[in-house]
Amino acid sequence: MNRLISISLAALALTGCTSTPNSAAPIQSAASADLTRGGAVSAADPRAQEAGEAILARGGSAADAAIAVMLALTVVEPQSSGIGGGGFLVRGDASGNTTSYDGRETAPAGATPEWFLNEDGSAPPFMESVISGLSVGVPGNIALAAKAHAEHGKLAWEELFAPAIELARGGFYVNPRMNTSLELAKDRAALTDMGRKLFFDAEGNPHPVGTLIKNEELARTFESIAAAGPEAFYSGPRAAEIATIVAAATPRDGAMTVGDIEGYQARERDAICSTYRAYRVCAMGPPTSGGVAVLQIIGQLERFDLASLGATSPVAWHLFVESQRLAYADRELYLADADFVSVPVAGLIDKNYLASRSALISAQGSLASVEAGRPSGAPLAQADGDEPEEHGTSHFAVVDGDDTMISYTSTIEGAFGSGLMAGGFYLNNELTDFSRSPQVDGRLVANRVEGGKRPRSSMSPVVIYDPQGRPFMAVGAAGGSTIPVQTARSVIGVIDFGLSAHDAMGLPFIMAFGERVLIEEGTWLETSADAFRALGHSELLTRPAPVKAGAVLRQVGTWTSARDPRLEGQLDMP
Repeated sequence: MNRLISISLAALALTGCTSTPNSAAPIQSAASADLTRGGAVSAADPRAQEAGEAILARGGSAADAAIAVMLALTVVEPQSSGIGGGGFLVRGDASGNTTSYDGRETAPAGATPEWFLNEDGSAPPFMESVISGLSVGVPGNIALAAKAHAEHGKLAWEELFAPAIELARGGFYVNPRMNTSLELAKDRAALTDMGRKLFFDAEGNPHPVGTLIKNEELARTFESIAAAGPEAFYSGPRAAEIATIVAAATPRDGAMTVGDIEGYQARERDAICSTYRAYRVCAMGPPTSGGVAVLQIIGQLERFDLASLGATSPVAWHLFVESQRLAYADRELYLADADFVSVPVAGLIDKNYLASRSALISAQGSLASVEAGRPSGAPLAQADGDEPEEHGTSHFAVVDGDDTMISYTSTIEGAFGSGLMAGGFYLNNELTDFSRSPQVDGRLVANRVEGGKRPRSSMSPVVIYDPQGRPFMAVGAAGGSTIPVQTARSVIGVIDFGLSAHDAMGLPFIMAFGERVLIEEGTWLETSADAFRALGHSELLTRPAPVKAGAVLRQVGTWTSARDPRLEGQLDMP
């Protein structure tokens, strides 16, 4: 039994929680839990994965384990996600019932469509908005966790915090990935005294790999929420602290208030589902664009025999790129918070509509230009906004012994979010996912800022059932606008090419950015550049892949977990 699982199980035992029958279950190692109960956990950091495994070993549900992973990531991966941000969770049980939970951050009630503009209507430098209270939305992860636990938890709420509390108080070691993030995002990570004292030395340098970090303030924050529930976060001293910090950094009227935080609600929403080659694929709907994009990308490719082309065929990945371009054109025009604007979700994933879009794709060459389609229910006269590139985020996937799948993507947006901190955690900069311009050429942008609105996202948590209706896969990714492409690529890798989750996520990365196409350097895609040029992709960019996916997959009756193989060297410890 590894060190963290031993510590976590001991910490769970010390909580003395006996509120549910399962909390009295015999303690066993996570490894034996996987073998006897069929559970599995995938997370971007092994320490967070072990936290989820410890909860499964304790008899927890998939929801319990996913919450424990999210809390642990707040400690060990503060650059990417945590309780200062939000997320989306898709759940699918063994009977085929699916639902989703929306913990996306909200703009303060006082925010206006001109939130990011100067008085003269011009836009200031982007980072001025990021490193300020303007970028901070009301965090949603704790509310999401509480809602999912109330409906699907088995263990007591406070038990789920034990592994994260132990990591924060007992300490965790800086790995290469964190050290690199601290160096590259020093302006945010070291913005506050709290951040500097935690992660930097006296000279202002990031703590080197192998340094033990203890975050006692975060441990106390966790303890208060564990003891008193989500009210300890959304009301009282913690809410007042967050509102005060954000308001002090907001250079205009309408700043976040305690009332904004007290009024936050996570929402349960219907998952959006379609089929791909007899597999049932269920995803998160608005306010994220990712689920629709994934279903469109694979739906538009269904008429092509990708399996016969093979995983190393330039034509197969050319088709993939063309489908991306069509899906992202629709995304830019139509996707936003459906509580505020009309989003034609049903029309966008309708099989007939996707067939008409697929008919535009040719295996012989690339589309000269791509425009959004006109699905059923599409509103007229909308404009494409000017949302900046997204970053950050973490994805994790869980399946428990009852074959209930959880796919959960969590984020604070950019590396270390806004740089502002409260209670030992970073506050998000999610509001910069809104369009900075509220209208273009007199037409309103769907993803404009509005008070109480949730910004559009790319997060794409997905659960999949096999042709017999059995739980098959939970998958998703991190990496901003690359997320839907990563997720769709993993689905294709498993279903069309018969790959393991590890190998599917390890497929070379290729993505269209308008008419430019990024191909992953050091892969066969790079050596096949001439083939892609011959297919009409004249502007090729060769870069490292900005990817971070994770999945659990059932193959030959056994659940396995995997994370993107590109992460492994970044997680090694001396």
